[in-house]
Amino acid sequence: MLPNIELKTLDSRILNLQDYSGKTLLIVNVASNCGFTPQYKDLQALYEEFKDKEFAVLGFPCNQFGAQEPGTPEEITSFCETQFGVTFEMFEKIEVNGANAHPLYVFLKSKATGILGTESIKWNFTKFLIDKSGENFTRYGSNDSIAKIRADLIKLM
Repeated sequence: MLPNIELKTLDSRILNLQDYSGKTLLIVNVASNCGFTPQYKDLQALYEEFKDKEFAVLGFPCNQFGAQEPGTPEEITSFCETQFGVTFEMFEKIEVNGANAHPLYVFLKSKATGILGTESIKWNFTKFLIDKSGENFTRYGSNDSIAKIRADLIKLM
């Protein structure tokens, strides 16, 4: 079951992680000026392919890695829409590591650790796949392909 965690979208709407109960989720910390930024295209394609099957991609801009997400909410929205046609939900800029880590990422990191059991996020475009029950979590690094994630997603559906 997904916990009660407040989420604020780039356009200032307040949602809750529990609003996504019953959906398979792919949660990603994103950045506009990163070598992995072209993954937006693949994330959008994955979202388009499965959005009618109770699947959602949730993007969380983060500026903690090389200051690669310096934009305002309006700039991030414009960039994502014009450069990659992003229509999946994008949320306010957050921190994913450290004392100010967003509660969502504190939760995600506790459920799916990284290499050798580490919890910290290593870079932009780390991904978490969560099944519809909100019980099974898989963590993917920045380099993991969307094709690999797609194959795992199909197994969950």
